Amino acid sequence: MAGVHLPGRHAALALAVGAARTLQEEWRASGLRRWTAARPQPEGFGVQPRDFRPPDADAGKAILAGAFVLAGQTLAVGPRGDPWDRPSPSRAFAEALHRFDWLPGLVAAGPDGAAEALRLVLEWRRLFGRWNGFAWSPQVMARRVFNLACAGPALAARASEAETAQLAGDLARQARDLLLPGDPADAASRAASAAVAGAALRGAAGRRLLERALARLARALAATVDADGGHATRRPDLALELLFDLQTLDEAMVQRGLAAPDAVQRAIGRLAAAVRFFTLADGRLAAFHGGRACAAAYVAAARAQDETGDRATPGELSGYQRLDAPRLQVVADVAPPAPGPWAADACAAPLALAVLVGGRRLVDACAGRGIEAAATAEAGETPARVLDGFAGAVLGPRLVDATFAVDVQRHEAPGALWLDLAHHGWMPRYGLMHQRRLYLDVAAGELRGEDRLTPTARAQGPDGRHFIPYAIRFPLHAGVRALVSQDRRSVLLRLEGEADGWILRNDALDIVLEPRPGGGAQLVLRGQRRADSGARVRWKLAPARQPVDPRPPEA
Repeated sequence: MAGVHLPGRHAALALAVGAARTLQEEWRASGLRRWTAARPQPEGFGVQPRDFRPPDADAGKAILAGAFVLAGQTLAVGPRGDPWDRPSPSRAFAEALHRFDWLPGLVAAGPDGAAEALRLVLEWRRLFGRWNGFAWSPQVMARRVFNLACAGPALAARASEAETAQLAGDLARQARDLLLPGDPADAASRAASAAVAGAALRGAAGRRLLERALARLARALAATVDADGGHATRRPDLALELLFDLQTLDEAMVQRGLAAPDAVQRAIGRLAAAVRFFTLADGRLAAFHGGRACAAAYVAAARAQDETGDRATPGELSGYQRLDAPRLQVVADVAPPAPGPWAADACAAPLALAVLVGGRRLVDACAGRGIEAAATAEAGETPARVLDGFAGAVLGPRLVDATFAVDVQRHEAPGALWLDLAHHGWMPRYGLMHQRRLYLDVAAGELRGEDRLTPTARAQGPDGRHFIPYAIRFPLHAGVRALVSQDRRSVLLRLEGEADGWILRNDALDIVLEPRPGGGAQLVLRGQRRADSGARVRWKLAPARQPVDPRPPEA
């Protein structure tokens, strides 16, 4: 985590990026750009790409009844109401609305849904068809292009010839706009959406768009997808989303009698392997660095296209380690956060772990972006920070000053798996190394942990005499109840709806339950030690061997 902070380093980069972005936006909004982006005109729709994401037909029926439910919020407009002429309840809702996230579910609701979808798309075109800084931002437009390309033929079947020409022309113009230079963190998603649009459109315009988009996509995939399939952001859910996009592109090209380029097919195989690795016992994804777990059915829809889905799951991939037992599953983050533009959602959580018991989530890896809400150890203050101010407004809220080295050793023996981990993030400031051992007893179904703050030569001088507070945290998943024993040496953890529990025993100086960011609770083991002597805390998570008294200890 510790790094050399250069004053003005990010401000200078933000000035350069901001100036380039301003020039590009002026060009995109210009009449000349609109003219060139609109040519050549496509000849309508050829094939209908298939989005392998499962559509939410119930959401489509809700729209027919007059309610848009997006980003966890609802906007009531009435049957055949207009969501475009009124304020959205939040920015996230507005983004989902302009991404056309509602379009797949509405088309899936049947003929009435497709007819309503056509009306809404044409009304959007009337109000936002010319360039708009929000509605035409690359991140919003990429998903709109993808959704419109997949739904285009279904809409065209209910449209007039003039309306079909408008839909196809708008799709081509927006897709071409996606191929302009932009943020490398979403370059693969933008290029994939443009390629899907090119595959859907008929005529020379579609062919030329597809060729340009595939060339951009090959370069973007090389930077975005690691050799083992991990996404450059280190977010498992973004690997899943990119896999969905590439599966759709591959299938659309098959419909056109074409084979996807080697770069696309290679990325599909790698991303599918990553999704297999990150799919946990509950069918959902491991959630790290701000990523979503996603519904089990959603994950299964992508894995259903994986022809090698029966392969054994490796123990490590993309800077993560997995430990599996019949009743216990552990995933540990054993690499630094993603750097630079890939760090918009990254968390300062070295050696954080997620724990599932009986196929249900017990401990979440991180409940926020800082180490103060992560399932790992914290010593003193963390130098990692989220970029804010002018630089953050231009470059995004990326995590900065969070580079550190990580040591990983994996061991396997009959009936046991264990990891010896260490990170060096505390050395520049405190001269301490965090060492973590995770030992999974497969037969007993127990996880034993040991966290050490080990002093190095830098902590042995006079400065090493000062005391450093430390904390080891376990952010509890939603619905997990925790009861601390009277001797404060053990905690009963019980999942909602289950009579049995799990016991976390420890030898920390103190143990408390605290609110965790975003709601819920986190279990915190606290203490303080001199920097030159370090600290050690041992803990064990095991099933409760006998019925437990649900009453809290007496005061």
